[in-house]
Amino acid sequence: MQTYARLPVTFVRGEGAWLWDAEGKRYLDALAGVAVTSLGHAHPAVTQAIREQAGALLHTSNWYGIDWQERLGDALCAVAGMDSAFFSNSGAEANEAAIKLARLYGHKRAAKNPTIVVMEGSFHGRTLATLSASGNRRIQAGFEPLVTGFNRVPYNDLEAVRHVGEHNPDVVAVLVEPVLGEGGVVVPDRGYLKGLRAQCDARGWLLMLDEIQTGMCRTGRWFACEHEGIRPDVMTVAKALGNGVPIGACLARGDAAALFQPGNHGSTYGGNPLACRTATAVIEAMREQRLDARAATLGARMLAGFRERLEGAKGVRQVRGLGLMLGIELDRPCREILTAALARGVLVNVTADSVVRLLPPLILTDEEADRIVATVSDVVREFLGPP
Repeated sequence: MQTYARLPVTFVRGEGAWLWDAEGKRYLDALAGVAVTSLGHAHPAVTQAIREQAGALLHTSNWYGIDWQERLGDALCAVAGMDSAFFSNSGAEANEAAIKLARLYGHKRAAKNPTIVVMEGSFHGRTLATLSASGNRRIQAGFEPLVTGFNRVPYNDLEAVRHVGEHNPDVVAVLVEPVLGEGGVVVPDRGYLKGLRAQCDARGWLLMLDEIQTGMCRTGRWFACEHEGIRPDVMTVAKALGNGVPIGACLARGDAAALFQPGNHGSTYGGNPLACRTATAVIEAMREQRLDARAATLGARMLAGFRERLEGAKGVRQVRGLGLMLGIELDRPCREILTAALARGVLVNVTADSVVRLLPPLILTDEEADRIVATVSDVVREFLGPP
């Protein structure tokens, strides 16, 4: 089905931050499969885990104990500060689990129509419930009727959340990205997440963070919520968790961790031995290589580099980011930059029509980071034309 507008290249091999096409040309990957291959391509620890597990056991069923699932659950909850985990195949499924948890929580509190506060500009997935929760009219169009039970407010606006809480007694949870990813790499004001935490505590709501893109060291901490020193009640992760092997997780703590009972939810493939052993290897590699600190250092280096090289460029509205989640907002749609950067051997993405998004692997060398900054800055300046 024609669900993607593909670019004219096919990759056949990857190593570290580099990809090679069928003709042997190499490309520097500044997108990492949209924040998935954070350890780069063909990482030795990931490759070894896949090989060993593929030769031992791929799948049984969640009706039985799965040793690697238990090990991964312990490791992931330890780094996230959460109590329990449900494993799925994707981020969208992880968010579906979070939405179901919120509804169970609401019915337990006798809410007539349990409602979740969600944000304009957000993206939580493309299943019917998660696209209904998303604040992007373009991905919703044509799929009505949408799932109800969401109350949307502007992002980075604590007063709007407070207003909803004062006028809707059925609100039971807030679902939010710590940094808008698909929405244009929008970093909220400091204090936003802490303010949401305070409102949730005051009203007995669940704070549910979608860390699918921001999690796993991407922003310079294991999870973006650590920048404000808060913990959510529910957290969803995916993308970099498997470094390319599909896996998602819905983590919970406190009362939220005890909501699901046998029969409430499930997944045939979710949390199988292959995915869980791979994800365990990913966590170990990130911890051993201190990739949270590395992402913070590299992100600051690249952000400073872009600001220096694009200073005074007419048409650049803002260069922003957190860790290795970077965005260059222009004053016009800029999808042509995708093909221009591709021709220069660098993979980037354009989101929200006018934001060049970069999500490079966390294992970049300083030289590779500088090369991305130089090439993408040149492409942006050429796209914008003479000052």
